[in-house]
Amino acid sequence: MKIGIHDLDVATTHFVLKLDSMAEALGVDPGKYHMGLGQDEFSVPAPDEDVVTMAAEAATRLLSRNDASKIRMVLFATETGIDQSKAAGVFVHGLLGLPNAVRTVEFKQACYSGTAALQTAVNHVARYPEDQVLVIASDIARYAVDSGGEPTQGAGAVAMLIAADPSILEIEPDSGVYTADVNDFWRPNDSSTPFVEGKLSLDAYMDATLGAWDDLVARRGIEISDIHRFLHHQPFTKMARKAHAKLAEHLGVELGADLIEESMTYNRRVGNSYTASLYFGLVAQLQGNDDLAGKRLGLFSYGSGSVSEFFTGIVQPGYAEHLHADNVAESLDSRVELSFEEYRERHNAYVGSSDNNETEKVTDAPFRFSGVIDHVRQYEAN
Repeated sequence: MKIGIHDLDVATTHFVLKLDSMAEALGVDPGKYHMGLGQDEFSVPAPDEDVVTMAAEAATRLLSRNDASKIRMVLFATETGIDQSKAAGVFVHGLLGLPNAVRTVEFKQACYSGTAALQTAVNHVARYPEDQVLVIASDIARYAVDSGGEPTQGAGAVAMLIAADPSILEIEPDSGVYTADVNDFWRPNDSSTPFVEGKLSLDAYMDATLGAWDDLVARRGIEISDIHRFLHHQPFTKMARKAHAKLAEHLGVELGADLIEESMTYNRRVGNSYTASLYFGLVAQLQGNDDLAGKRLGLFSYGSGSVSEFFTGIVQPGYAEHLHADNVAESLDSRVELSFEEYRERHNAYVGSSDNNETEKVTDAPFRFSGVIDHVRQYEAN
């Protein structure tokens, strides 16, 4: 029985900052961002947007094409969760009006947890083939101003429907996994921005790439030539290129850049979306090539700290008919551009407390975060 991604959709934020604006304001060569990082712009949330509103928007689009009564589980992956106890997916469950007979859980392990949720969903469907699982990866990457990570910020959500006989991508059994206790990137409970050890983070990412690949080969005996396209987690797209080159060096083979470039289109514009990053890459890969039916994709998922997985999927016949490129284009092209000064003003005005507050009404997305009452986050439909 084939199990995998039956449908998927995306969402991002109301605002966008062009990195050219940041470069001009800071007196930096724009090439440092465009070439050095492989990034062009990043999504910036409005005060009334968060991981729940983006997730609900992406899921609403997806469910408009599918039967929600088949969903038995909602798995929400994020590393920018909104509560230490209540799963963000429970808020989304309510906004979507899903049935009560649904299991809802939140997954956390840096950027990797979207894949953990995907694999959990696949395993559930293997046991209960009539069920479907809604997997959502939604994150906002927010770094301290003037830090090395500031130009790699971003935000976005990808919603995926996991089912038997999928229309888009079959997830193949047996993957390669790798865990190492590394303090390369972390965000303590009392901090609204993460701490990053840049050199260590790059080294940890490379070690994880090779470790997960080697474990995949040990379990399946797969050859590098069996994979038609590669997709890597993209905190910034240049890191994915480095990992691709490192894998080629490790195996002593040539792996052309053309095997990964199609997957980078959207991440260059969205910025880092943490758990959703790999799956924005998947959407870009599938929409950027209409000749992938029957081909195998190799997907590398990484979460700092660190946990990683290398897995594969077979693109299904007729997949192009089930992609909704207009939704992605609309999400990206309809963002309102901020000046650098406006971006910094909004960044500095961030409110992360649970004190009573009412958010400014900005977004025209289907759902908005309206504020906090008695320590409870409030959401409403637009």
